[in-house]
Amino acid sequence: MKIFNLYKSIGVLALAITLLTSCSKDQYWNDNPLNDPTAPSTLPALTSGSADFSNYVALGASFSAGESSGSVFIKAQEYSFPNLLAEAFSNTVTLTDTGTEGFFSQPMVNDNIGGLLLNGEVFQYEDQSGEVKYRPRLYFNGQAPAYLDATPTTEISNILTGPFNNMGVSGIKSYQFTKQGYGDISGLGSGANPYFVRMASSPSATVLGDAVSQDPTFFTISVMGGNDVLSYATSGGAYGIDQIGNQETSTYSPYDITDPTAFNTKITEIVSALTANGAKGVLSNVPYVTDLPFFTAVPYAALDPTNPDFGPQIPVLNASFNRLNQAFAFLGFPERSIVFAEAAASPVVIFDKSLPSLTDELFFVLELSGVDSFTAALLAQQYGQSRQATAEDLLLLTSSGVIGKFNEKHFAYLLDLGVPAETAGQLSVNGITYPLADNFVLTDIEIQKTKDATDAYTMKIISLADSYGLAFVNLKDVLSEASSSGLVFDNFNMTTDLVFGGLVSLSGIHLTARGYALMANEFLEQIDATYGSNFGASGSMLQAADYVIMYPENLPN
Repeated sequence: MKIFNLYKSIGVLALAITLLTSCSKDQYWNDNPLNDPTAPSTLPALTSGSADFSNYVALGASFSAGESSGSVFIKAQEYSFPNLLAEAFSNTVTLTDTGTEGFFSQPMVNDNIGGLLLNGEVFQYEDQSGEVKYRPRLYFNGQAPAYLDATPTTEISNILTGPFNNMGVSGIKSYQFTKQGYGDISGLGSGANPYFVRMASSPSATVLGDAVSQDPTFFTISVMGGNDVLSYATSGGAYGIDQIGNQETSTYSPYDITDPTAFNTKITEIVSALTANGAKGVLSNVPYVTDLPFFTAVPYAALDPTNPDFGPQIPVLNASFNRLNQAFAFLGFPERSIVFAEAAASPVVIFDKSLPSLTDELFFVLELSGVDSFTAALLAQQYGQSRQATAEDLLLLTSSGVIGKFNEKHFAYLLDLGVPAETAGQLSVNGITYPLADNFVLTDIEIQKTKDATDAYTMKIISLADSYGLAFVNLKDVLSEASSSGLVFDNFNMTTDLVFGGLVSLSGIHLTARGYALMANEFLEQIDATYGSNFGASGSMLQAADYVIMYPENLPN
């Protein structure tokens, strides 16, 4: 196989985006108050219908907690969709003070930095997939999302005094709502959740128990089941499995897809407990997580021939892969050939564990064609389960930082095998000569697993809403519309485009403040339809212009 020169990092994906000069700065950041319900109006007076909002409790995960731009911080909590709902609900009940203070309590963090401390030290760790958990929030630096370079001040061990109406806990899975010890600080690192640690009524308390103990008159359960597929998807399916048929959730890894029957059992228990006292509420389904920009922002054909570090290398690369491609064709697998186009963007080369391994066969054919045994073994091992990506694959947002970059770990591995440094370097370029690792790609098979589980969860949620007479919000269709044609929110077209789409924040997963306002309106609309309230007719819906799509680097507490 011909050796080629490809050492430089190839910027195959430019996420740098220039601010549109025609847009007002306030579209991206403002500090407007929530809508003023006392403004003069000729619309009918607001009524709650048959719903009683006097004691509203919200259950859910990061969307309920208000997580945005990769973290939980004060402004994000203030614009969490349950807090926005509570603002609307508060206008239907008699309060002793103004706004939602004293009406809807949240486990507030200490700053607008995001991130956490544990005993005075920054609480962060890198999980198996390489993702650093509990980092400060992201901000837009004028070119791309960047993590805030600041030290958090929110101390996990400073346990808050509840109860809290917002029981949204970032990262929680369906079966963890009833898990004892989920709020035990001694269990951090072994199953406890730092956000619930701060708000739990006791170390042995459960999220559901703390919610039910408040005897709510109204509740929301949003995106229940989202994290039951999300961790699998955001790790590219590399570390988890689909646990369909296994209801013993104690055996699951953090990256597994929850069995639908296990999910059904848990969500039924939760709804039954919350409605036992006659409370009314709203359920929502789980969107396809693969509609989020975390999975759609990076194109599968990310190798740009106009890139000066890549384009000139294409003829050499194609010549170098020719012998390997001939071997693939001889074995009856021409679709695994690696060819880069000179006049169009080319798909990246990926590792696909679902492919039958051709390592032994490739070695035999390459050696038979005249390639020396050492090189034949090296190439057979490296490309035995590789192919170029297709439109059915999703490259994760995390791949944007590694495609075309030098893979030091693989380089060191090749050196240990005795490969000369120059050759090892040439064979260690992510997505070009070294197949992009499994944790950066969600293949069509893996995508379908997340969708099948999501559909099964949705069927149960709809069934429960019907059985208990609860309102139902179809967030799956909302996100699907935004990811395809976009959807209109007042004067704004909301899409799932990263940074400026308006709906999804800089993390590519959680919503913007405006996105949460849109979500709150979806809930209010279904509350009107189910319980006879008139938030829509009375002009009490949230207005898009009052809510931002990103926060500045310097955001005061």
